[in-house]
Amino acid sequence: MKREEIISIINDFLINEIEIEEELINDDALLKQDLDIDSLDFVDIVVIVERNFGFKIKAEEMGNIKTLSEFYDYIESKVNQQ
Repeated sequence: MKREEIISIINDFLINEIEIEEELINDDALLKQDLDIDSLDFVDIVVIVERNFGFKIKAEEMGNIKTLSEFYDYIESKVNQQ
């Protein structure tokens, strides 16, 4: 899967499922501070990632991810490992 596809899927569920305003979504956006993603949103993200990409996010791996770009990188690396 290409990075552009991954970004499109992630951005789509952030906008439609987590209800983040589209103008807030950019590579440097901080997940917690800028996008206001909390622990309940994280549960939704885990389910959506599993459904769309076929793997489970590990909480300890997400602890190091601060920006949306890092989240894209994480998803891309996991998808390419499969």
